[in-house]
Amino acid sequence: METVLQFILGVLIVAVGVAISIGLHEVGHLVPAKLFGIKVTQYMIGFGPTVFSRRRGETEYGLKAIPLGGYVSMIGMFPPRGAGGKARANSTGFFQSMVQDARDQSQESIGDDDDRAFYRKPVWQRIIVMLGGPFMNLVLAVVFFSIVIVGFGTLQTSTTVGSVSACVLPATSDRQSCEAGDQESPGAAAGLKPGDKLVSLDGVAITSWAQSTDIIRESSGEALPLVVERDGEQVALTVTPLLTERYVTDDKGEVVKNADGSSKTQEVGFVGIGAAQELVPQPITAVLPMVGENIAGTAGIVLNLPQRLYDVAQAAFGSEERDINGPISVVGVGRVAGEIASLDSISIESKAASLLGLLGSLNIALFVINLVPLTPLDGGHVVSALWEGIRRFFAKLFGRRDPGPVDAAKLMPLTFAVVILFGGMTALLVYADIVKPVNIFG
Repeated sequence: METVLQFILGVLIVAVGVAISIGLHEVGHLVPAKLFGIKVTQYMIGFGPTVFSRRRGETEYGLKAIPLGGYVSMIGMFPPRGAGGKARANSTGFFQSMVQDARDQSQESIGDDDDRAFYRKPVWQRIIVMLGGPFMNLVLAVVFFSIVIVGFGTLQTSTTVGSVSACVLPATSDRQSCEAGDQESPGAAAGLKPGDKLVSLDGVAITSWAQSTDIIRESSGEALPLVVERDGEQVALTVTPLLTERYVTDDKGEVVKNADGSSKTQEVGFVGIGAAQELVPQPITAVLPMVGENIAGTAGIVLNLPQRLYDVAQAAFGSEERDINGPISVVGVGRVAGEIASLDSISIESKAASLLGLLGSLNIALFVINLVPLTPLDGGHVVSALWEGIRRFFAKLFGRRDPGPVDAAKLMPLTFAVVILFGGMTALLVYADIVKPVNIFG
C-alpha cells in the first residue's frame, strides 16, 4: 500500500510541475503582449470545457477540463485579406473556407481596437511575444537543473563498496547468478561488505574508485593489504585479485568491439566488488553545459522524429523493446515519475533530484518543440513575422510599396495538418506508454 501511495505521489508531483510549466509558458506570452498594448481576451490552462474562470479587466483567466496545454487569446492574429482591406466572404472549398474563417474570426475579435491587434504591432514585438513562452520553459529548465546539480549533485562513483559478487563468472558467461561449485570471489573471500569505504590498498591511499581498479587489474595473484572503514572504524583485510576474463572498455565505459563486431576481452586482476554511487554537488558553471546537452539531445529526437515514431510503433505493436532515450507521452512521464517515487533502493534526496531532473527535461522538450517553425507552434508564428520583416526591409531598400503584413491565415491548412499529425503522434505514444512502457530501471 505504501508503494502505491508513493507512486501516486510521484505522479501528482510531476503533474503539478507540468501544470506550472504550462502556466508559466503562457505567462511568457501574456506579459509581453500586455506590455506592448496587445489586447489579450483569454489566458487559459488546458483545453475543452471551462472548469473555472474569472475576468480581470479585459482578460478572462481560467482552467479547462483537459490539462494538456494552454493558450493566450490575442485579438487580430491574422490581417484582413489585402492591404487594409476586408476578407472576402465568398471563398469555396474546405481549405479556402478554413482560411476565410480564420480571417473572419480575427476581424471579429478586433472590434474597435484595431490599433491593439497582434498583426498591427511591429515585427520585433510580435517575435518577442511568441518567443516569450519557450523562453519561460528554458528559464524553468535552468532553474530545475540548477537545483538538481548544484543543490543535490550528480551521481558519481564513490570509494564505497556498493556490491560484492559471491562468485567469479567470466565476462562472456551467459549466467548471471552463482551455482554450486563456482569459485568464491576474492572480495567475498576477503570479507568485504557493501558499505565498506576503501581507505588504502597495497599501502596506497585510495581517493577514487578508478585508482583502486587500476591496482587490482595489475595485481592478479598478489596478496594485497586492504584497509576499509566500516561502522566508523578501520578494518584491515587482505585481498588477492584473481586473473579472469573481463571486457575492455573505453574512457566512456563502453565495451570496445573487435573488427568482427564481437566484444573485446582481456585477462586482468578481478576482485568482484562494485562501487556505490553518491550525489556530489557541482559548481553553478556546470548548469548551462548540462542544459545545452539536453537541448542538443532533444533536438536530435525531433529531427529524427519519423524514425523514432516508427521505432515506437514497432515496439507497441510488435516484440521490440522501447528505446529509453526515445519520445514518451505525458502518460509515460507520469509513469516514470511514479516508479521513481516508489523505488525503495534510492534515498529521498535521489528521488527528489530525479523528479526535478524529469521536470527540467520536460521543459527542455517544450522549449525545443515550440521552436519548430510550423504553425500553430510558436516557431511558426516567429517565422511568419520574420518573413514579413524581410519583405518590408527589401521593399524599403528598393523604394517599393510596403507589401503589408503577411497573410498568415493562408497557413491554416498547414496548421490543420500539424494538429492532425500531433494528435496521431500523441495517440501512438500514449498507447505505447500503456502497453509497452519505457523500462528505465531494468
